Amino acid sequence: MKLSPTELTELAQLAIEAATAAGRMIARSRPAHIEHKSENSSLASQVVTEVDRRSEALMLQRLQPTLDKFSIGLLTEEQPDNGGRFTSDYFWCIDPIDGTLPFIENTPGYAVSVALVQREGTPVIGVVYDPVEDMVRHAIAGVGGFLNGESWQRPSSHGTKLSLFTDRSFLSCPEHSQVTAGLEEIAAATGLTGLHVDASAGAVMNACRVLTNAPACYVKLPKPNGGGSLWDYAATACLFAEAGAVATDVFGRPFELNRANSTLMCHKGILFATDQSLARQIRDLVRQVLS
Repeated sequence: MKLSPTELTELAQLAIEAATAAGRMIARSRPAHIEHKSENSSLASQVVTEVDRRSEALMLQRLQPTLDKFSIGLLTEEQPDNGGRFTSDYFWCIDPIDGTLPFIENTPGYAVSVALVQREGTPVIGVVYDPVEDMVRHAIAGVGGFLNGESWQRPSSHGTKLSLFTDRSFLSCPEHSQVTAGLEEIAAATGLTGLHVDASAGAVMNACRVLTNAPACYVKLPKPNGGGSLWDYAATACLFAEAGAVATDVFGRPFELNRANSTLMCHKGILFATDQSLARQIRDLVRQVLS
């Protein structure tokens, strides 16, 4: 069953309400207890708080009725994958707090993220709520992108440096020096004054910062296990599609946003970029690094 434009608009509004309610609760909260998921590899993926679970519960209060009404599946970070994403035409993909480390540290860089994804892996709704700025971005496939309910276009003005928004784990990876050196060369070749690296945010806010700080990118090299999950990239992939920016793996292929054998997403790397020219240069750089 294909959802109509009216139904997508209705569902997008519900997703906005769910993310906003959860995000405003998060903004008023501090974690009292931090748990660790020992099966995950990176520090960012190991930690979870009671606030994550409260956020998820608030979102599900608003979105649960849509599961039966529209025959929608559900995938959330804090609940086991029940396989509904493979049997329904669409599924909600929810991250109740992306960027748990910045949240724990009480610094900007965390967000609430929810996407509606088609079974074949195309996101048709993406919603991101930033609790620090009380700001919501959303996009509907074929309709456009919005900021606080108003139509939003990607800024045309450019900074003087190339910005790399990335995860903390990148700073200690073996390829760090080679990648940053290559990005500095790309910056110089395009008349920019250097490279600015920001590793303060989670995956969702990294992508959002790319959109608003052109020229910019968010790069993750391929990693067989770990490196982010479907809920880390589904909503922002929709935002990027409607903004005319680039969200692909590092080889230029669309994200696999409904992988059959895993919810992990970094098996082919991650690339968000503000334009196609920059994305092509980064793909060439990644091929050199991986060769």
